[in-house]
Amino acid sequence: MKPQMILGMVMIGLVLQWAVPARAADAEAAKRGKYLVTIAGCADCHTPLKMGANGPEPDMDRWLSGHPQMLEMPVAPAIPKASPWMAVASGTMTAWSGPWGMSFTANLTPDPETGLGSWTEEQFVAAVRTGRHKGMGRPILPPMPYQNVAAMTDEDLHAVFSYLQSIPAVKNKVPDPIPPAAIN
Repeated sequence: MKPQMILGMVMIGLVLQWAVPARAADAEAAKRGKYLVTIAGCADCHTPLKMGANGPEPDMDRWLSGHPQMLEMPVAPAIPKASPWMAVASGTMTAWSGPWGMSFTANLTPDPETGLGSWTEEQFVAAVRTGRHKGMGRPILPPMPYQNVAAMTDEDLHAVFSYLQSIPAVKNKVPDPIPPAAIN
């Protein structure tokens, strides 16, 4: 065998040796991320509900894809100022209206155009820590409990991001929030 060929095979072996543990670590992080997403209840708002045999149930074809882009929402019912009610939600649990205006749950799938597919892990962590889109944009609105999620460790947020990047991408452009002045 020629020395160049042997050297090439050794180099390929070294690269593969480093790649396999990295993939295993990513798989472990994604597994932990799935657990964290489950116990944090992310799907409760980020997965649209549909009517099933026993009532509302998550639409698993749109797992974590946010408010359905084709579901246009009418103006939410008014809440009297003296009322103890703070907000109203859509039947899909993906659109919310309150003193902040109307907000729509985000697409957390790795779709590069409509979800988190073009986000870096740093942008994701910054968004969660600051409560701002990509860590510097518009505020993340209620009912997103970003203050609770912000308490996760860096390792936990890495795991959540790894999991979100591992699920099937769903192309679903969620509408922008509507400010209170545009509703009232």
